[in-house]
Amino acid sequence: MRLTTKGRYAVTAMLDLAIHAQNGPVSLNDISGRQGISLSYLEQLFAKLRRNGLVASVRGPGGGYRLSRADTDIQVAEIVDAVNESMDATRCQRKGDCQSGQQCLTHHLWLDLSDQIHAFLSSISLNSLIQRREIQDTAARQEEQAASRIEALLREDEVAV
Repeated sequence: MRLTTKGRYAVTAMLDLAIHAQNGPVSLNDISGRQGISLSYLEQLFAKLRRNGLVASVRGPGGGYRLSRADTDIQVAEIVDAVNESMDATRCQRKGDCQSGQQCLTHHLWLDLSDQIHAFLSSISLNSLIQRREIQDTAARQEEQAASRIEALLREDEVAV
């Protein structure tokens, strides 16, 4: 069992959105720049997140996305589930046909592990992640790096003119 890029990127993007939500709607372009996730991939993820009621889009100038409810009410497991990410440690997708159509010896062990992982991620809200000092430090570093990139691009434009 492993959490694929889709689930990791969805959680990362939602955490970025939650961190920057106090400034109004957040554009996917801004998330892409801070997190190094392609814009087209974010668009696919946010379509699923919107369909599952985790984000709402805001149109017009200054538009983007916002959380559809408080960051204290959005759990990491919901985000992973919304993008159809499997947290299944079994080889049989929980069907019990893992060994020539029959349950393997360790089927229930892997089922229990899958359930424990889901329960663990269900106990973690976006807000509880935001409160962690190391996440705050990382977000601040990413903001500084994004600002530096923008300044460098502006300087390049001035030189070109």
